[in-house]
Amino acid sequence: MTKKIFILSGEASGDLHAANLVYEMKLKNPALQFEGWGGDRLQKEGVNIKKHIRDLAFMGFLEVVLNLKKILKNFKICKKDILDFQPDILILVDYPGFNLRIAEWAKTQNIRIFYYVSPQIWAWKKNRVFKIKKSVERMYCILPFEKDFYKQYDIEVNYLGHPLLDEIQHFRMSHKEDLPKFTKPILSILPGSREQEIERKLPVMLEAAKHFLNYHILVACAPNLELSYYDKFKSEGVDFVQNKTYSILNIANLAIVTSGTATLETALFRVPQVVCYKSSPVSYWIARTLINIKYISLVNLILDKASVKELIQGECSVQKIVKELKLIEEGKEGRSRMIDDYNNLVQLLGEKGASARIAKNMLANL
Repeated sequence: MTKKIFILSGEASGDLHAANLVYEMKLKNPALQFEGWGGDRLQKEGVNIKKHIRDLAFMGFLEVVLNLKKILKNFKICKKDILDFQPDILILVDYPGFNLRIAEWAKTQNIRIFYYVSPQIWAWKKNRVFKIKKSVERMYCILPFEKDFYKQYDIEVNYLGHPLLDEIQHFRMSHKEDLPKFTKPILSILPGSREQEIERKLPVMLEAAKHFLNYHILVACAPNLELSYYDKFKSEGVDFVQNKTYSILNIANLAIVTSGTATLETALFRVPQVVCYKSSPVSYWIARTLINIKYISLVNLILDKASVKELIQGECSVQKIVKELKLIEEGKEGRSRMIDDYNNLVQLLGEKGASARIAKNMLANL
């Protein structure tokens, strides 16, 4: 009998991981039937997408409150989509604010739940670990230190490597030159995938980049947004490029990066970077009250050291970004140390082939 799988991803990074997982699962069992919520990547893997991630990404506490009516409506729609599909298994991918609530509900419907990409409950709301223990049958982590975190609560989780290693290896093996040749070195800007974060940070990032006249500036545009959205940010000497983030990082010499998966991607391409984070004042105040972690970038969190500079909220200014980029640009020791840290990071993440190992494990437990 054909197994039916509903997969739920709410953001661009989750869509990427989910798509690679579906690809590997289909290689092992082509008869699997998929439906879900996600983005273009999942759609390309043949998943019947019922709702696109462009309608799902809300950033920060205030933004969630302002969009509460829409979010509650999405819960209702999602539950109906799952019940209509009658899946053998529900795979939830990251996106914890939404997915953990769906997990609690799905458990009451006797739906089996696998969770891929653990919510960052080690950073805040640690009590959610008990919801996971109660609702989630199998948890798949992609950060090496998460296994020890869950062990404190007597929860056995799976850490089978980080799927970004496979994604980048696949890019390098299949990559063809798809950007023009530039005469200047490249300063790349990765402003994130949500409109709220782009609106706050991209103007500051672009203003800082103007201080580096000897660089060509490339902005990596989010795949979930229309390219025309970026028209209001355009300025002379800056190219806005969509669906080619890895091509940009592959030739970049420096990077200004929004905190998130992009910091890890930038590190895996061995590009020295400055990390930026800026939310609404209310959201930031709440976050500071609730979140208890030393770092915000995945690079620093995994290495457990301040390898890349993090410019948070008030520090995320034109002057600070320029200062930190110039320190990297002019200081060979600092650049060399960062690259060494990146190499150590790869060792910590483990071997390639994570997506295939996770797919195999999930199918074995179906």
